[in-house]
Amino acid sequence: MTFSSSLPKKSASASRARARERGAAIISALLVVALSAILVSGMLWRQQVQIRRIENQRLLSQAQWVARGALDWTRLILRSEGDTSAGITYLGGLWGVPIAKTRLSDFLGQIGEVRAEQGAATYLSGSIEDAQSRFNLRNLVASPAPGVTQISAEQMAAYQRLLVSLGLSGQLAKVTALHVRAGLSQSATRFQTGTSISSSPQVGGGGMTGGNFTNQPGIEDGDDNVAVAPLLMIGVDSLLDIPGYTPEIVAKLRPFVTVLPTVTAINMNTASAEVIAAVVPGMTVSQAQALVARRQTVFFRNAGDVQLALTAAGVQSASIDPNQFDVNSSYFLVHGSVQHERAEVDRTTLVYRDPLTHTTRIVRVQDQL
Repeated sequence: MTFSSSLPKKSASASRARARERGAAIISALLVVALSAILVSGMLWRQQVQIRRIENQRLLSQAQWVARGALDWTRLILRSEGDTSAGITYLGGLWGVPIAKTRLSDFLGQIGEVRAEQGAATYLSGSIEDAQSRFNLRNLVASPAPGVTQISAEQMAAYQRLLVSLGLSGQLAKVTALHVRAGLSQSATRFQTGTSISSSPQVGGGGMTGGNFTNQPGIEDGDDNVAVAPLLMIGVDSLLDIPGYTPEIVAKLRPFVTVLPTVTAINMNTASAEVIAAVVPGMTVSQAQALVARRQTVFFRNAGDVQLALTAAGVQSASIDPNQFDVNSSYFLVHGSVQHERAEVDRTTLVYRDPLTHTTRIVRVQDQL
């Protein structure tokens, strides 16, 4: 009775063990299937991401080529403008007309319907700005003799007046001049001059040299060897490397200052009232605004017209330095934006136009992030 009664118990325990084994096998199979699905989906996702990345690179490359073509077209406009209006750059020229956001197919439609369809998802916009309408921080340092760099007291005073008129500290002018000179100490363009003012025996004329400053980069007279980091300024954003400047100050200065490779004169046909009042000693902003308003009717054709207008505005002729002003420009800022499907390119290019041959070349390119 005891032996026979134990058989059903063993049979029940064996069936339960087999049931557990089958359950573990099913769970293991489900885990393997789930793991395989995760691995496969991960591979497909990585492949999709890689394909998307390649597509983005292709679209960005195409957008950059469109931007390059638009820049070549802009350079052609500048050269044509120089041929038709030689010696004069004013705001009423063709170069000063901005281009609103326009479909590329509107430009290509004249070529053919096939190419027009290719540009249906691409948009262009941009404008050209006269770089010499701003105060050139490169003017803070002159080269009165070969191998010599010297801070211009007159230009430093002009920059100080610009800072004060904008509600900023005028003490930034001196430290800025020191940094510009220190950065130029190892630059290949530190002795180059602008073509519009190269006729003067000293770089920039009488107003570009002078002052009680040594020729040693980074050391200021009267200070105990104040060392300045020799960082070459290539744009307005380089002001952030100078102590005392903040992003808010740079944003306020951006419409009025620039950094060009060579010493340049201010174009009185395009400069703002704040810049004109800064570079003309004894001139107020209100007087400069009246000059700008009168300039909208009749632009200046030569330096004589500028002197007459300044004298009529109440500026003493003794304070007018003709070497500081011009009616023509050689440097232009080209602002362009290209939207090609998902890719966008916002680019600012500094273009130099030769005053004699009117040929253009690209000085530097900066992409906006």
